[in-house]
Amino acid sequence: MPNTARPDPLSRHTKAVARRRVALVLLVITPGLWSANYIVARAAVGVIEPHLLAFMRWLFALGLMLPFAWRSLLDHRDAWRQEWRRMLVLGALGMWICGAFVYIGANTTSATNIGLLYALAPVMIAAGSAVFFGERMTPAQIAGVAAAMAGMLFVLAKGSPANLAQVRFTVGDGWIVAAVVSWTIYSLLLRRWPSALEPFPRLAVITAAGLIVLAPFTLIEAGFAGLPDFGSPKVWMLTLVAAALPGFGAYQAYSYMQRELGPTRTGLVLYLGPLWAAGVAWWLLGEAPRWYHFAGAALILPGIYLATRSAKLVAARAAADGDAAT
Repeated sequence: MPNTARPDPLSRHTKAVARRRVALVLLVITPGLWSANYIVARAAVGVIEPHLLAFMRWLFALGLMLPFAWRSLLDHRDAWRQEWRRMLVLGALGMWICGAFVYIGANTTSATNIGLLYALAPVMIAAGSAVFFGERMTPAQIAGVAAAMAGMLFVLAKGSPANLAQVRFTVGDGWIVAAVVSWTIYSLLLRRWPSALEPFPRLAVITAAGLIVLAPFTLIEAGFAGLPDFGSPKVWMLTLVAAALPGFGAYQAYSYMQRELGPTRTGLVLYLGPLWAAGVAWWLLGEAPRWYHFAGAALILPGIYLATRSAKLVAARAAADGDAAT
């Protein structure tokens, strides 16, 4: 006799809450993975060309993904093959522009400028979410985003707003602006274009598509700039770090958070970047955090809590209500 028992709404509600708790933990950890990319970008200047670094980064990252994703890709191969055009667009946005363009920009701009420009991304994502998805934020959430942004700017200004007025923008900043816009579009399209795949295997397909887009530009670059010294350990160290941390780890976490929290709240990860950068500098360089890092944290952390708290509760309750109605 077939089992006609209906799923327990309470159990599914509990699972939904658990998934969102994982997403909130990732919201704090992921900026640390991404901070490695800025270090790699600066360290790679004169060692390996931007497009080749991006190509090798995603090639190795795909190698890390496939052992976990291949079964799902085989089971759903007919479904994702129908999505190939969308995968190419996402690969171009997320792996080519958000990869190589950042490395190109890092040749002529500072980490401070990169942080300032990336501060625009969560605001742009929030605006896009309101326009395309009707995702309205409560006053408390708006205040949380404002506090987080203010805290990040305070850290970048080293506690003195006058420092922001002294920032000078360069040609490299144009490449970073293109990457920020691309990241905004990538984040919105991840949600606007639903997929038959779960986040992990979907990212594997997007990565493969990104490699297809990157390949011709990498060959053209190599024709003009030549190839690096592949016998240098630094080339492989930079590539592997970029593949494992900001590639495999950060992008997988971002895809998971997008599904559970939505693009607006997930975009808040960028505001934690300066705090992670300070921690990494303390760990690797012995540069102790300054007072403005703690002051910025006092704004950023409560701001993220306010911006994500209501979303978590509303989404979990909506999931439970939807389960109870089916």
